[in-house]
Amino acid sequence: MTLYLDLLRHGETELGGGLRGSLDDALTATGWQQMREAVQGRGPWDRVLSSPLQRCARFAQELAERLQLPLSLEPDLQELHFGAWEGQSAAALMETDADDLGRFWADPYAFTPPGGEPVELFSLRVLGAIERLYQACAGQRVLLVSHGGVMRLLLARARGLPRQQLLNVEVGHGALFRLQVASEGRMSEEG
Repeated sequence: MTLYLDLLRHGETELGGGLRGSLDDALTATGWQQMREAVQGRGPWDRVLSSPLQRCARFAQELAERLQLPLSLEPDLQELHFGAWEGQSAAALMETDADDLGRFWADPYAFTPPGGEPVELFSLRVLGAIERLYQACAGQRVLLVSHGGVMRLLLARARGLPRQQLLNVEVGHGALFRLQVASEGRMSEEG
């Protein structure tokens, strides 16, 4: 049995780019528009699942209410916690922490930002949530409203990319991708 999983990244946030991580910023008007446009004419879905951070959850609540779908919030699908790098842009980190930023970009599994969540643990957290979702919802189409890091992880896995290429996966604000999840965590990307 297959779980059909549509991945939607939150839109632009009030505090702008950079490593937002576990910071709980709100969407801008543009961010709301990006997400509304992304789901226009898409679906249908059987349920909506979202990160509890407001940049995801508020849109998920609006959409679930409009479409009269069940909504669940899943803390394990929150973004990677970047520790001391939370809220900083790559440009700012290049000024203060260029060597460590380079190590993180080269292999995020091998380098953890100071005080941050190791990507290996992040991966286990996210994949555990997807396995629980598969067990509960196989045969359904679910919209997952989440974050760039969560989506990069799932897309890299579906595409069979080596772990060093995790951060090479492009996921813009309001981007929507479709995956199929099979037993034992096997994933593939729909065209």
